[in-house]
Amino acid sequence: MLVHLQGPWTPLLGRLTLQQIPYHVPILVVTFIVVAILAAVVLAATTYFGKWGYLWREWLTTVDHKKIGVMYILLGLVMLLRGFADALMIRTQQAMAVGPSSPGYMGAVHGYLTPFHLGQVFTAHGLIMIVFAATPLLVGLMNIIVPLQIGARDMAYPYLNALGLWLTTAGAALVMVSLFVGNFAHGGWYGFVPYFELPYSPGVGVDYWMWTFQLAAIGTSLGSINLIATIVKMRAPGMTWMRMPMFTWASLSTNLIALTSFPVLMVALALLGLDRYVGTHFYTSGMGGNLMLYNDLFWVWGHPEVYFLILPAFGIMSEIIPTFSEKTLFGYVTMVIASFAIGGVSWGVWLHHFFTMAAAPSVNSFYSVTTMLVGIPTGVKVFNWIFTMYRGRVRYELPMLWALLALFLLLVGGMTGMMNAFASNDYMWHNGLFVVAHFHMMVLVIAASIFGAVEYWFPKVFGFKLEQKWGKWFFWFMILGTGWTFIPMFLLGFGGMTRRLDYIHYTQWSPYLHIMLIGMVFYVIAVLFFVAHLYVSLRDRAENRSGADAWGTGRSLEWATHSPVPAYNFAITPHINALDEWAWRKENGLTELHPGNYEGIHMPKSTGVPFFLGILFMGLSFALIWRIWWLALVCVALIVALIIIRSFDRDTDMTIPAHEVEQVESGARDGTSENLPTAGVLGGTVIAHSGPQSGTGGINGSTTSTSPAWAPMDR
Repeated sequence: MLVHLQGPWTPLLGRLTLQQIPYHVPILVVTFIVVAILAAVVLAATTYFGKWGYLWREWLTTVDHKKIGVMYILLGLVMLLRGFADALMIRTQQAMAVGPSSPGYMGAVHGYLTPFHLGQVFTAHGLIMIVFAATPLLVGLMNIIVPLQIGARDMAYPYLNALGLWLTTAGAALVMVSLFVGNFAHGGWYGFVPYFELPYSPGVGVDYWMWTFQLAAIGTSLGSINLIATIVKMRAPGMTWMRMPMFTWASLSTNLIALTSFPVLMVALALLGLDRYVGTHFYTSGMGGNLMLYNDLFWVWGHPEVYFLILPAFGIMSEIIPTFSEKTLFGYVTMVIASFAIGGVSWGVWLHHFFTMAAAPSVNSFYSVTTMLVGIPTGVKVFNWIFTMYRGRVRYELPMLWALLALFLLLVGGMTGMMNAFASNDYMWHNGLFVVAHFHMMVLVIAASIFGAVEYWFPKVFGFKLEQKWGKWFFWFMILGTGWTFIPMFLLGFGGMTRRLDYIHYTQWSPYLHIMLIGMVFYVIAVLFFVAHLYVSLRDRAENRSGADAWGTGRSLEWATHSPVPAYNFAITPHINALDEWAWRKENGLTELHPGNYEGIHMPKSTGVPFFLGILFMGLSFALIWRIWWLALVCVALIVALIIIRSFDRDTDMTIPAHEVEQVESGARDGTSENLPTAGVLGGTVIAHSGPQSGTGGINGSTTSTSPAWAPMDR
């Protein structure tokens, strides 16, 4: 039976009233006006240029893993900007609200944000940066690159791939809606129980937080199933486990973490939902529950999630560093073992979040040791990256600069993490800014790796390189922002400052807070340089066209395809002969031959069902947040109906005719596509076999074929 709610409720709109629109908060009113103007401009431009049909056909209904990956990355960048805006508000509020004489603005006693509003900003910032910025950015990169690295034409489940994207987008949209309709949770991004129970948080903020999190967890779980199945079952012939690129290994490890940890989060949120909606007491100690149950469930997900994010970053570094050192990756086998060691140890560290809960010394000692154990495989990776660069022909291009920055930040974050691993240390600075600075170092490792990956693989996806000058300004101002923001934060942590303060009592902290604010100014400038970087790159794209191997020293299989990559990825399924397949082909002169004829390629059809399901799941969550029961029932009925209708649809595949494939391939070889060399483009990729083929000549024990030797993948 549903619990009794405080406040008004109507059958038509549930708890939603005009009073829930925060028109009395100036910041939100200005934000709404800006968002409305931007949305109007985008809609008007799309209509003026007649792009609605193109947008629907090519993007909103696509199941192409590359386009889905691009949309994941766009979603992550948008939410990264939103999360950064929240961080800017936090830093400015704390710099202004120091000492009893600090003035207040817009209804705040100190600074310009009320404690309630600042609590929402803190909560949204943490949730957005972890779940809706870093996660979509990395999932997008995995979507784009993994099938290309293993020689697949798409993901194992293209429809499921699109559904995961739109569920994640629905969750992100709910966060945005909470800005202007109701409010968001204000008790921290990971939730405090029993504070998040209905008697203590009767508003809709916790419900927004809960359903947003739940949608993201479902979407990411679906994506993890897809990536694992793709890696395990869809590798090209000859790609044994020990020939997989490191980014693919990192993706496999990280998605095993996701598949086993995100369901735990879903259970934790489902139990909280039952407490809030039905009146159970899973987390209420006085009613037979246990508040530590939530904390354990959340951090059993929450700390493996850290490695879910960091392992793909390590994989990115393991691709960039060998490419720009012009050497094979040092210690490949140990790097693979280290990736899975990190994933395994990640399950034994969550209790270090509770060092101050008065557990037995033996318990704290065990989790201190497991936390420190993570440093061993991580150290293996660091030394292997250094040895890869040792005596290599290192080129300091933008992707390499980002990889080196990530390596430096990893050392800082890793060493401060080892300091936090000691329970005795944690007793002193638990919940303080030292811990906050530490995990921001690790998040910045992820961010630097992502920016490096975007620079590195951008020409593969779009066919032209990003411009370098503005990109380097962006890079250097990111370094300035990081130093000026987080070095003072470490010092404030040593000085005893705790997190989530809307008012600073100690005036001696003021200089550090103002230095941090200068760091945020550097970050703002960096964002402007990033926008200029993208604009100039798009403007001058004709001058920056790149071939298949954009950097000239690519090593893995994705560099053997067209730039940009066609829908079918590979005209002929490649046979893999070595770990660094593309480097092996270049060494053996197997880059310019092409098959004499082509076959039709079996591919999935686009569908709008995942897009509509995303909208319906968002509508369902919004209805549950506001207790609009009729709308919830309608959304459930439509979701079930749409899934059933889709299950009867047999027209889900198509075949790209052989002549169309040949036309694309011939266009690259005869020079009609400017600056696309014949070496390494689709169709121009030689199929090298480990066994003899009639009418072929062997090179280093392998042979080449001038006709399709492998049938197109039939999924």
